[in-house]
Amino acid sequence: MEHYVFNQLRFVRQTLLTVVDGVTEETAHRVPDGFRNTIHWNLGHIYVVFERFAFQFIGLPMQLPEGFKEQFENGTSPLTRPESVSVPSLEELKSLLAQQNDRVQAALEHRLQEPIDPPYTTSAGMLLGSPEQFLTFNLYHEGMHLNAIKQYKAILSRV
Repeated sequence: MEHYVFNQLRFVRQTLLTVVDGVTEETAHRVPDGFRNTIHWNLGHIYVVFERFAFQFIGLPMQLPEGFKEQFENGTSPLTRPESVSVPSLEELKSLLAQQNDRVQAALEHRLQEPIDPPYTTSAGMLLGSPEQFLTFNLYHEGMHLNAIKQYKAILSRV
């Protein structure tokens, strides 16, 4: 029987992809007034953080295209991105996001309870000590950025 977390991860990811369906490349790269990131950055950030949460802390290889860490990690912004970094297209990001859950499930479905040593404390102060805990925390993280994308779409549609 499939663990509930994989169904929830798929639900949130499908919701994300539905929300960005129809967003143009130009709109995806616009920084709304008063903000420092874009829809494009939020998508890349969701991808990078989920890679890290799913694979890095259990010692599995991450699939991070060149330049993704420099563009999409915590604290980065398209406003300060190094010019030498190759920017992925919106379609490339959407494709990577669409494939990510299947890779995560294949790698972790029988390892959800393995202890992470040492446990990891998130920037929000949450202690994560197993893949299951990382995946459930990712639901919160992705939901926050999904909301930001919805807000950016609304702001940018009025401009």
